[in-house]
Amino acid sequence: MPRRPPLLAVVSVLYLGFLGAVTLTPGQGHPDYYDLAERILARMQQYPDLDPLTYRLSPERIEFLANVGLFVPLGVFFQLLAGRRPWWSALIAGVLLTATIETVQGLIPDRVSDPRDVAANSVGVLVGIALAAVLSSPDTGDRARERERARL
Repeated sequence: MPRRPPLLAVVSVLYLGFLGAVTLTPGQGHPDYYDLAERILARMQQYPDLDPLTYRLSPERIEFLANVGLFVPLGVFFQLLAGRRPWWSALIAGVLLTATIETVQGLIPDRVSDPRDVAANSVGVLVGIALAAVLSSPDTGDRARERERARL
């Protein structure tokens, strides 16, 4: 079994800590990420080419997409850490983690546990797994090396 770079493990643990801070702290007194999402959306709406991404985004859709985006890096990390194991092992780990987070949120004051969040987070993990698979594909590296040789 190939060794994983230590930096990957460190970054993964740091991101898990960030996720814990975002998802498992009491509702009052933590940063309002919805305002940040609204500001990003307002900025994106200034560019007509991005209309398909920003058209008719309700607060519920913004929250769903924010949950997806928050868990994409986790899917990347889990897939890279899984190595040669099947991709679905990383997906199972991600779904179990997000289900645990939502269960614990039900016990935290001013937090709301929502099964839709499990779905959104799981979609994010799956997108991250796909992204990691594409980026770590041997073909990806081969194509990059071929482009580099063609430039020389």
